[in-house]
Amino acid sequence: MSAVIIPSGPQGAEVENASSLPVSAALITSAHRIQSDLEAIKTAHILALDFKREAAVRDRERRLPHAEIARFSESGLWAITVPKSYGGAGVSWATVAEVIRIISSADPALGQIPQNHFGILNILSQSGSDSQKKFFYGQVLKGARLGNAGPERTSKNVLDVRTRVTIDGGQFRLNGTRFYSTGALFSHWIPTKAVDEQGLSALVFVDRNTAGVSVVDDWSGFGQRTTASGTVIFDNVQISSEQIISMDKIIHQASNTGPVSQLIQAAIDAGIARAALDDTVEFVKTRSRPWVDSGVERAAEDPLVLREIGALFIRLHAAEALLERAANTIDKIALPIDFSQMAQASINVAEAKVLTTEIALKASEKLFELAGSQATLAQHNLDRHWRNARVHTLHDPVRWKYFAIGNYYLNDVAPPHHAWS
Repeated sequence: MSAVIIPSGPQGAEVENASSLPVSAALITSAHRIQSDLEAIKTAHILALDFKREAAVRDRERRLPHAEIARFSESGLWAITVPKSYGGAGVSWATVAEVIRIISSADPALGQIPQNHFGILNILSQSGSDSQKKFFYGQVLKGARLGNAGPERTSKNVLDVRTRVTIDGGQFRLNGTRFYSTGALFSHWIPTKAVDEQGLSALVFVDRNTAGVSVVDDWSGFGQRTTASGTVIFDNVQISSEQIISMDKIIHQASNTGPVSQLIQAAIDAGIARAALDDTVEFVKTRSRPWVDSGVERAAEDPLVLREIGALFIRLHAAEALLERAANTIDKIALPIDFSQMAQASINVAEAKVLTTEIALKASEKLFELAGSQATLAQHNLDRHWRNARVHTLHDPVRWKYFAIGNYYLNDVAPPHHAWS
């Protein structure tokens, strides 16, 4: 058995061989090739309309979005950051953030699944060899998806990596167990961070169907339920040197990898906030009753409701504006960058991350106060917005964003240099 999937469901766990993987796990060879930023955003809007239709049902039933992910990557959106020199559109980070925000407003699980895909392509662009770029960019242009084998639950923190790359009889071997592996279940390649025998960090690209790779669908979070962000196990997996990228440059030199990673996180939260507020407006207009003391005929005319809706939109627009500003900051900094430029980008993204986090939580909670008791009925599944916001915003605590921002402006201290900054 070359790979294991253990999907969860009402009948318990099932095991499938790689030969019987769903269609979405077969390599796509006919993905559309997007040509411009404008086309990318237009395509995202079209897909979002489709993805929104059954988002609530997918969440309620925890129906994993294999078909939706296949359409997503077939659209060409997963290849939009491939540089023009390698055949891609080479779109701006502002466009990437907008695409993720649009998709996340329809279904934030679908917005989160390619998050690491784009982050890894950014690492590849700055640390990969030309041959590695040609190969992996070529794969992605055909429709291949890069998953992720995330942080380890048994390590002391997210930077403590215990997965190991060793040499055995002249062959490279990978061993380790990873969790929070968003995208792995839907991927063709599963990149993971590992440490070699000298203690040096590396990014290892593992073919999903290689012997010794197991993908376990054991994600049980109450939000972002269909991201399948569970466990990946590497059991003596054989890899080649071409599948290994040194992380030395990313760790010790200035780069935009941290700000880019955080930008995409913020875009997901902005999408959740927009969805929650849109559903609030629709419910208040069409279903909610006015409070007896308001003296109005419609809930949408209640002056106290109007005040709260106005306040929420102000916060949302401020968050979206900071998200756009942060993306533009990254786009304006030509690579290679220096540490002062990296710090500025990190702080601008941190400011956006604070506001997108807070409005995602606020809008999804205020929905019920403004829409009323009827909005809590299970048939509407509107609590998914708060569940998604609460789970996703735990990736990196905003209390540390406040600290980093204050320390930067007051003491000229740069934020930490890692993927969560």
